[in-house]
Amino acid sequence: MTNTPHINLLDETGFAKTVLMPGDPLRAKKIAEDFLENAVLVNNVRGIQGYTGFYKGHKVSVMASGMGIPSIGIYSYELYSFFGVENIIRIGSAGGLAPEIKLRDIVAGIGANTNSNFEKQFGVNGTIAPTCSYELLSTAVDCAKELGLTLKIGNLYSADTFYDADPNANRKWADLGSLAVEMEAAGLYLNAMRTKKKALAICTVSDLPLHPDCPGCTAEERQNTFTDMMKIALETAVRMDK
Repeated sequence: MTNTPHINLLDETGFAKTVLMPGDPLRAKKIAEDFLENAVLVNNVRGIQGYTGFYKGHKVSVMASGMGIPSIGIYSYELYSFFGVENIIRIGSAGGLAPEIKLRDIVAGIGANTNSNFEKQFGVNGTIAPTCSYELLSTAVDCAKELGLTLKIGNLYSADTFYDADPNANRKWADLGSLAVEMEAAGLYLNAMRTKKKALAICTVSDLPLHPDCPGCTAEERQNTFTDMMKIALETAVRMDK
């Protein structure tokens, strides 16, 4: 292991094989405090807090990704390439798009549509389809069932533009079957494909962009109440460590 421009190990514990990755550093801190035993701070460069501890006796890490594909692109690449990380599970919030998606539903992205140019760096003559690890996805589905939780599976839409100039952008992606909109999954999946590692995005629906009259979750609620999603991710991390 070696330090990088964005990750500077603060403890010899290092990172676990599986890293849970919320966007918000405060959410990473809360997950570590609420779910991990003997958690230690292993990174705090630019306030992007990373912790490593134990869940049911298995070593698990949690580190923030920041917001957007460029940010998760940096952190996921460095974790995969320089710190021995094999699996990254994004745990975040998303805006529900499909008609059947309700507030607080938990969705998993088998693939990630995107309006990002992140894939252009690979120079292929075509369009890459960013997809998750089937092993991680099938494990998460099994864990959700055992927890008595419903995990809705389909394509996510990873947007580079939170405030899109096209007011109909989300509806167009919904019409193409996207379950929910978020801002990181496609970049994470592409980096996993590039490094031959595994990735999965699991999101809790925090608002419904196509129904602006429906109040969404507050920032505090997103930080404190998405426990079902976290349990699925933690149980998946345990299975991947066996």
